[in-house]
Amino acid sequence: MNLLFLTTYTGIGGGESLQLNLMRSLDHSRYALHLLTPQSGAFPEAAAKLGVTTHIIPYRGTTTFFMPELWARRPLVGRFREFLSQHHIDAILSDYHSLPFIVPAAEALRIPVIWNAMGWWFPIYPWQRSFFQHHISRIIAITAAVKERLLRKPPVIPPDCIEVLTPGVDPTQHHPDVDGSPVRARLGISPDVPLVAMVARFQNVKGHEYFLEAARYVLSAVTEARFAVAGENVFGVSRDETYKRRILDTARSDPLLRERVTYLGFWPDARQVIAAADVMVCSSWFESLSMVALESMAMQRPIVSTSVGGPAETVIDGQTGYLVPPRDSRAIAERVTALLQNPALREQMGAAGRQHVLAHFTAAQYANAIGRMVDQLVESRLPRHAR
Repeated sequence: MNLLFLTTYTGIGGGESLQLNLMRSLDHSRYALHLLTPQSGAFPEAAAKLGVTTHIIPYRGTTTFFMPELWARRPLVGRFREFLSQHHIDAILSDYHSLPFIVPAAEALRIPVIWNAMGWWFPIYPWQRSFFQHHISRIIAITAAVKERLLRKPPVIPPDCIEVLTPGVDPTQHHPDVDGSPVRARLGISPDVPLVAMVARFQNVKGHEYFLEAARYVLSAVTEARFAVAGENVFGVSRDETYKRRILDTARSDPLLRERVTYLGFWPDARQVIAAADVMVCSSWFESLSMVALESMAMQRPIVSTSVGGPAETVIDGQTGYLVPPRDSRAIAERVTALLQNPALREQMGAAGRQHVLAHFTAAQYANAIGRMVDQLVESRLPRHAR
């Protein structure tokens, strides 16, 4: 069965990481995986290394205000239809920005389209109601928080139109024995130096400024602590670059933080950052999912996260980590400090986190659920004699 992933994103953020986990975990003896993007980039390169067949068709994704009837007449629809036919695609997993083009192309060929809603910022407007309710084969949201934001109040489409399927991680890839020494070597610190880390791209929703404020509070209690941040402006957005410059300038101009906080930039293997850390932090003021929270728990590292979106659904407060209010740097610092000062508690929470992931959030579980959905949709679209 030829399964196509379609997205305008070519960098690697949380959404791309979860798709790579899914690609790795799907049954390759049953599904031939394809990825179509508008250009090359880190994401298609990583997918190709997993055996995914990658394709490029240059196009620009839609804005949220698209009008389905007009967008369906664009030349790109015909190009997509030709591609689907040429490669005998059986089902499609699409991002939001490609939906107005791929849905009419796929409908003409009776190919089901699944929209995997990974973000909270995609509104459904009244003039789009029929498109989302009747023309997309299935809508899945990665967390209940994403579903709630998509529906709005009152719901713009019936709630049963959206199913929640929370992604997972591969515990054989994210495990507690990953070597974090390259990160500590980069920082020039020994294994016994307390290290607090964050993995997040530069975007204001990620709350980098609250991480820096929390670091100041932590240093007043744990003076030997060090802090590391891995991440970049992976999608090249100009406002995110402005935000990045502001955060870096803040850290470099502060005499307390200048020698204590290290920005690693894009770190090719984020697992090493988690493995090097004693405590992980997610300081976002909203997260659709937070793959880092799942990865940290899988690697037996306690996480201190804001209680927003995905982490509020995946982290068990006081058992696998701590949940604190968003934009509350002091609360982050209090929990981080408590963990740094109590190695036994870190070990206990780390072990509980891995067990929690193994029970509820593995990539294999997610892949099995997606596979069942794809199979059902393809089966329902086939003529009776071909079933």
